[in-house]
Amino acid sequence: MLQWQNRPLDAVYPVIFIDAIHVKIRDGKVANRPIYVALAVTCEGHRDILGLWAGDGGEGAKHWLHVLTELKNRGVNDVLMVVCDGLTGLPDAIAAVWPQTITQTCIVHLLRNSFRYAGRQHYDAIAKALKPVYTAATEATATERFLEFAETWGERYPAIVRLWENAWSEFVPFLNFDTEIRRVVCSTNAIESVNARIRRAVKARGHFPSEAAALKCVYMAVMSLDPTGQGRKRWTMRWKPALNAFEIAFDGRLAAGRK
Repeated sequence: MLQWQNRPLDAVYPVIFIDAIHVKIRDGKVANRPIYVALAVTCEGHRDILGLWAGDGGEGAKHWLHVLTELKNRGVNDVLMVVCDGLTGLPDAIAAVWPQTITQTCIVHLLRNSFRYAGRQHYDAIAKALKPVYTAATEATATERFLEFAETWGERYPAIVRLWENAWSEFVPFLNFDTEIRRVVCSTNAIESVNARIRRAVKARGHFPSEAAALKCVYMAVMSLDPTGQGRKRWTMRWKPALNAFEIAFDGRLAAGRK
């Protein structure tokens, strides 16, 4: 596991998805602790878990800065896009490590956070009103649709309007790209299957593990992904159109990673 954790990494990745899951870890007392996961798409379209890190308390941008710096020290010189949730300070942490990298907020997280401020009776209406915003053809059109949403729902749910306003600069980047790129960078769903497998592995122990035991469980869960290789093939085929679009959109930065 330690050898895997410290292995050299590729110089360039088209996309890195980052997220943290919270598991109950026993360290004197049982507490929820974050385990940070970085999942990358390689220049060949393969899935690659870059590493796993156990955090001390709640998920924080400061710890993510430590994680991203470690990835850079292991050889990652350039990342075209990092897809993440809307954690405060995370875009600054990403920019500090890779200044050219585009930070893209997960649309699923943004919608999920919006519903937290709404009454359940309005979920469907709000979802319908927000869909034209994140499916807009251009940023200008998205702005128009958002202003319409704010006019309709702003008085009742001003917190939702503020949420989108605060996240706007990290929400809009994917609107500048073709459908192939939009489809694969609009959310962190790529990492959700990994997180589900990790939770099952930790739960299967039947008792709360220590930090070292939890990391071993997570490592074994990650190593069990796609044992037949068929999943990796499907993943590669799914990413091929997006990688071609990345090649055009980022003008050779992806090609440099293949050399």
